[in-house]
Amino acid sequence: MKLATVEYEKTQQTALVTGSGEQLLLLERAHHDVTGKPAPELETMQTIIEGGPAAREILDRLADEQPASAIVDAGDVRWMSPLPQPVQIRDFGCFMDHFRNARARIQGVALEDVELPKIQLERPLYYIANRLAVTGHESEVVWPEYSSLRDYELEFACVLGRGGSDISRADAPAHIFGYTIFNDFSARDTQLEEISTGLGLSKSKDFSNANVLGPWIVTADEVGDPYQLEMTARINGDEVSRGTSADMDHRFEDVISFASTSTRLYPGEVFCSGTVPSGCGLEHGRFLEPGDVVELEVAGLGVLRNRVVA
Repeated sequence: MKLATVEYEKTQQTALVTGSGEQLLLLERAHHDVTGKPAPELETMQTIIEGGPAAREILDRLADEQPASAIVDAGDVRWMSPLPQPVQIRDFGCFMDHFRNARARIQGVALEDVELPKIQLERPLYYIANRLAVTGHESEVVWPEYSSLRDYELEFACVLGRGGSDISRADAPAHIFGYTIFNDFSARDTQLEEISTGLGLSKSKDFSNANVLGPWIVTADEVGDPYQLEMTARINGDEVSRGTSADMDHRFEDVISFASTSTRLYPGEVFCSGTVPSGCGLEHGRFLEPGDVVELEVAGLGVLRNRVVA
């Protein structure tokens, strides 16, 4: 099941995506047309997630019936982030070869000479992203004036459907509601300055629309094995990156267990994978220019498209 948040007739709506995304079923309208009753459980993606099995029963019924009165063309909506305001966003470093590639290029050394810190190999470390600087599919990303090294990052993410603390690795998959694509736009020149201070990331990641999620959330039951997904990036239609989720050194089971240690997690949190190897311009020297259109495609999760503007 593919679930989206869109703007239709100037109103934010949750929707079921049909087919490959050409049409959408507006969920609240569909529920009213089928039952004659309102459906507060379907008002936002957050209420759907928090609704658990009861909300899923409603969704399954609407997916079966799909009243024509509630179906709209995708061309008539504005795509939003499927979670317009996530409870939290944590971006993990799950692909070690991404860091090796980046360090080799920055330091000007051979790849085999790069040695990552032991703690990075042992733990799925992360930073907390700005959950209020989120946008969705087909939106424009206005680049900040202070940066001239514009970069994309090819990632995907899981969305938590259940909270908890001290979650075991074995129990972690049951906490995943679904998956989506994530583009972690990065001001690389600013990032290198910030890293040199020994402090965490700041304005290199924290600007308007820097965090892009979408185009929709695919529920975990439809994705199946999340560690066999081809991941591709294109700029202006030309392929520039290709990788696979099979190369994750830390998996979502690891990151959920690690993040929940002595910390309570909540439904609606977004856990991002970090960049797939070769999945950003920093690794191969191809940065973005104003007007470039970036497309990130993850098998089974769709295509996330954005234009970068000055």
